[in-house]
Amino acid sequence: MMDASQPLSAQPSGPIPRSAVSSGVGLIGLLGLALFYAAARIWHCDAPWVPIAGLAACGVPMIAWSLLIDRVHRHPSTGIDWDGPPRSWRDACDTALVKLAGLWATWGVLACCYALGRWYWQGDYLYAMEVFSAALVPLVALSILYVPWLDRRLIDREDGAWAAGHWLMTFGRDFDPALKPKLAEHARSWAIKGFFTAFMFSTLPGNWGEAIAASPAQMWDDPVKLAEATIALMFLVDVSIGTVGYILTLRPLDAHIRSGNPFMQGWTAALICYPPFILMNGGGPLDYGPGQMGWERILSDHPLLLPIWAFALIFLTACYAWATVAFGIRFSNLTYRGILTHGPYRFTKHPAYLAKNLYWWLAAIPMLTSTGWADGVRNTAILALISGVYVWRAKTEERHLLGADPAYRAYADWMAERGAITKWLSRAARLWTMRAANNVSAAPVD
Repeated sequence: MMDASQPLSAQPSGPIPRSAVSSGVGLIGLLGLALFYAAARIWHCDAPWVPIAGLAACGVPMIAWSLLIDRVHRHPSTGIDWDGPPRSWRDACDTALVKLAGLWATWGVLACCYALGRWYWQGDYLYAMEVFSAALVPLVALSILYVPWLDRRLIDREDGAWAAGHWLMTFGRDFDPALKPKLAEHARSWAIKGFFTAFMFSTLPGNWGEAIAASPAQMWDDPVKLAEATIALMFLVDVSIGTVGYILTLRPLDAHIRSGNPFMQGWTAALICYPPFILMNGGGPLDYGPGQMGWERILSDHPLLLPIWAFALIFLTACYAWATVAFGIRFSNLTYRGILTHGPYRFTKHPAYLAKNLYWWLAAIPMLTSTGWADGVRNTAILALISGVYVWRAKTEERHLLGADPAYRAYADWMAERGAITKWLSRAARLWTMRAANNVSAAPVD
């Protein structure tokens, strides 16, 4: 069986590089989530544990598929040797103590960041803090078993956690400079995981509440209600599977973080899209909402156009959720965890960004406002800036991935020539560049 995790090279005219994760992983997770959602609606479950149970409903089937069907634990990229004799428990425990010190110290730093961040103790973030507080003791107990068990078969035992523990135990003195890249990577990976996992958990109760409250009777009679309910379900899929991705960054699942984005531009472009740094919220610098009427009000007098618009928004949200489902257990921002080349990633390299931005334009129709043409112009310009932010995010992510794996470079080349959407964007960019170069060369010289 061909190893999906190995770097592959491909000419643009050849086959697309194989995806590091199979399509079956996300689909089985989607099925598990759908069955649990149906049960929650039948029994009218709205308890605080429902979002956590929903994560288990989609996460456990994805783990089972990954291990039993895809056998991801056998991929060389895990860095685990399952065939050779394991190290002794005594030997593993010696190294594991250093790793546990580094791991627990990292969790302690994250806990301090949560404690200092006032926004983590109000509003939606309270749910995330309650979950983290309840999970702390079980995680510490499990780590005592998991870390030495894994260390017995790791090929490279001096990983990022070991580097963190070594630095801690030496108080930074006599620290091997060769370990600094591993320490930096460890810090980046846990900063990403700590920041985004808290955000994802904070959104779960609201997403479940909207999805459970959807009324089938209203959906059949009103295209606006149909769109709202369906979009709520799509966002529930996106958030649930995305949260599982942040949780399951584990080597035996070949879902560990290979590298976090090392570029400050990448972090800046991503963080301004999420609280507390978000610029798009109401009253923020990139708020395009003042005077906005929205598609429902604008099209309320157009009975033929209204359902068409509703289905267009549903389609775009479905594409957005599909992009997350395609990741399976590997979804996370600002990280490289293996390339994706199946599902919507066969058509464009950034399906989620494309679908999200098109959705915003269709949902807002920013040029039409109730407060006059000035707000319409202003809102349109600001939404264009937001779309520009996502182009910036895409560019910084590609810069990271192109340097992380030759397989991604092969994928980018293939998409530029044969991707159903990307090839046209690439050709337009090349044409624009050629025209700009010709204009420069034709300019008179003083």
